[in-house]
Amino acid sequence: MDGKIFIIEDDLELSQMLQTKLTRHGFISAVYPLGREGLAAVTSESVDVILTALNLPDLTGIEICREISTLRPEIPVVIMTAYGSMEVAIAAIRAGAYDFIPKPFDFNILELVLSRAINHRRLQDTVKRLSQALEQTRSFNELIGESPVMQAMFSKLLRIADSEASVLLTGESGCGKELAARAIHKFSRRTKQPLVAINCSAMPEALLESELFGHVKGAFTNAHSDYQGLFLAAEGGTLLLDEIGELPLSLQPKLLRVLEDHSVRPVGSSVEKPFNVRVIAISNRDLEVAVAEGTFREDLLYRLNVITVKVPPLRTRGTDILLLAEKYIELYASSQGKSIEGMTNTTAQKLLSYRWPGNVRELRNAMEHAVTLTNHRKIIPDDLPEKILHFRHDPTSQINGMPSSGELIPMADMMQRYMHHVLTMVGGNRTLAAQILQVDRKTLYRKLHQQNDTPTNVPVTLFPGPFGV
Repeated sequence: MDGKIFIIEDDLELSQMLQTKLTRHGFISAVYPLGREGLAAVTSESVDVILTALNLPDLTGIEICREISTLRPEIPVVIMTAYGSMEVAIAAIRAGAYDFIPKPFDFNILELVLSRAINHRRLQDTVKRLSQALEQTRSFNELIGESPVMQAMFSKLLRIADSEASVLLTGESGCGKELAARAIHKFSRRTKQPLVAINCSAMPEALLESELFGHVKGAFTNAHSDYQGLFLAAEGGTLLLDEIGELPLSLQPKLLRVLEDHSVRPVGSSVEKPFNVRVIAISNRDLEVAVAEGTFREDLLYRLNVITVKVPPLRTRGTDILLLAEKYIELYASSQGKSIEGMTNTTAQKLLSYRWPGNVRELRNAMEHAVTLTNHRKIIPDDLPEKILHFRHDPTSQINGMPSSGELIPMADMMQRYMHHVLTMVGGNRTLAAQILQVDRKTLYRKLHQQNDTPTNVPVTLFPGPFGV
């Protein structure tokens, strides 16, 4: 475990012993015999944890905690003392101490406490950075994301926005496909013209045909006047066909003909009316599977997916989960008149470990639930929906590249596959991956380097970008 620790201790023999042992275990440390010296260093140097004695010649550990809470509240303070009473422990925690360890102590226990404090600090830094990035983060219209998969998608959407090609957006339910469609329209030459959307699964077949293509007066019962239909209503703009995979099979050849001819014949009319519309289709179904099953026409699929964009599920977007959560906390806190300052580190860990089967839609609902219930300044785990709070993930389930039933592979290969799965899940952030894997970053770097030097059948995907926080 790497990390920088300030030791504030006037017992020279103890401080030298601690520094030697910490160095052997991969920590960097500096020793200050007086409290004021340590506090002065804190204002000018980077440090992950402060380890201080309770009684010093000039200050107490309690006073140091209070000073740190004002100067650098993000730095955890661990107090060590021979006076291990409950009263002292309570006073230390009230003063802002992260933890309290009585002397004499087992070094293994101290190492565990320091490692936890460093992880706490780094996750706190990540949450703070993401919160501050909300207004500056690279985004595409209403889509937000810093992860490599989202940045790649933003780049692709921007390239295709100004074309006239039909686009098929695929991905799981709730992952943001409609936002991607609206972003394409926003950055296209058609942005000043209408964006018209229809859900192909939301109405009966006869009504859907009339809604898409229009009808003339008297074409059917209750057709009391002419109706132009959505293709003509979207003239010059974009028509968004949501849930295209649910389009009735009998309507599919009619839609294909309209797309091929760029003209539409309203129900009950013999007159073709030309239109100028760009079509974007959305589906959470695998349309190639639907073609194989005979529920979707292959020629219509080819006509719709001139360009296909797959919107990634939330679970593959790493710390975008926290970025979005902060956005929704701010949104719902404002609408409910509450003053909420983000979330605790433990809450952030809960959000990162959850699988998010409902994707961004589920995350948004979860944050509305949490903001509505909370009575705290920050969202705590107990504010989350029960299934998120009590979620326990099997780390070997649903991992790409893990052995199928009956397949035998070396343990080293299996560990490499899991390691790369974790890297993918956190968007390539190696610091966060190391925390989840419970190894230090040096160990993670070494294992990645070993795999790069030793060819295996495991695909290696290393993500660019900053690896530290």
